[in-house]
Amino acid sequence: MPDSRIKTQNDFFREIHDLKVRFAKMEPELEVTIRDPDMGVTGYVVVWNTGICKGGYFDENRVGVGKGGTRILPNLELDDIKRLARAMAEKNAAAGLPLGGAKSGMAYDHNSPDYEQKYRHFVKLVQNSGILSENGGIFGGFGYDVGCIPPLNAQWACDELGSTASFTGKPVELGGTDYDREGIAGLGVATAAKTLFEHKKQPLENVRFAVQGLGAMGAAVAHYFSSYGAKLYCLSDPKYGGTWEIENGAPPELISALFAQDTDKAKSLLESKATLISDDSQNALYANVDIIFPCAMEDVLTQDNAHKVLAPYICEGANNPTTDEAHTILFESGKIAIPDIIANAGGIIAAYVELTSDITNEENQKTRGKVKEAKTQTINRVSANTKTLLDIVETLDVQPNLAGDYIAYRNIFYGIKKITK
Repeated sequence: MPDSRIKTQNDFFREIHDLKVRFAKMEPELEVTIRDPDMGVTGYVVVWNTGICKGGYFDENRVGVGKGGTRILPNLELDDIKRLARAMAEKNAAAGLPLGGAKSGMAYDHNSPDYEQKYRHFVKLVQNSGILSENGGIFGGFGYDVGCIPPLNAQWACDELGSTASFTGKPVELGGTDYDREGIAGLGVATAAKTLFEHKKQPLENVRFAVQGLGAMGAAVAHYFSSYGAKLYCLSDPKYGGTWEIENGAPPELISALFAQDTDKAKSLLESKATLISDDSQNALYANVDIIFPCAMEDVLTQDNAHKVLAPYICEGANNPTTDEAHTILFESGKIAIPDIIANAGGIIAAYVELTSDITNEENQKTRGKVKEAKTQTINRVSANTKTLLDIVETLDVQPNLAGDYIAYRNIFYGIKKITK
């Protein structure tokens, strides 16, 4: 539910306007350029906010922390990292985590033969700067993002640091949750959709769904949402040649092949079990199903194509797949779109578990305890946040993306209830 002082739609719009203005005025708490001209290494670290940590795990340790992944691109600039750190502040807050937003990055081509050498040196320079939280700073450390090669970046970073405390998404044997391989972000998106249908009192076994983009995220969504009882009836991806319809729903062996990223097997099964209806890899967005999952790129739903969406529900798996104009068109046509800021929180929740869990690396390797904890927290947090979002949408008749923004800003400026783990 919205805060008690917000009783009307007008109250909501006044409040979110004020919060947006406050957020727009925020400046990063830490902004560092890491450079070694002799080695040809240039990188950046930005921590946007740490005040949200008050009352949480890192506040108890007297150090606020910001967290986000590490992006590696040839033309990366400081402004790119600042923008991404700002977005992580919103995302972490919307997830209900007492964890600030941050981002790091290195301006380099990950396909270069000396990538490992450059990346290791970047990591070491960051460590030497003293900004890592394990060394008393406010930067929570590195993680996977564009330009990273799992599990190599984790292995290189942990080796260079002499510690596993400052990289999240690590393999289980390094004390991590291996959240990419486990598909924990996709679990969150599937859970958001499950919560939506439960809220609407629609049995999941009657739900037909479509996925646009069958990379790690889309494949995990297909896996977990199918495990909840729904049926995959349509999928699209360039690597599978376009858009496929599966008349009776995807069989378990196809779901498994997709999740395992076994492209050859998945192609073979599609050819025998499905029908290629278009060579356009966007067309799953327009499938006649109960819910669609945009899981590929940003801005795939715009004012130019939002009217083509037939599904009454959308659950965002990609980052910002729906433009503001498209959100308005969908809402005005009676469709509900769960924004990625609420649905796609599994990765940062898993990262938070890695940062705060007291399960030892040895115990984690034996029991996979951090993986289990990350999945449990993802299910619990995403379910609760989706319910809150839907309550705001229905009580005040406001767009879901605005309700998601409100939840994030509210948590940033008014704080989160005391959460230690």
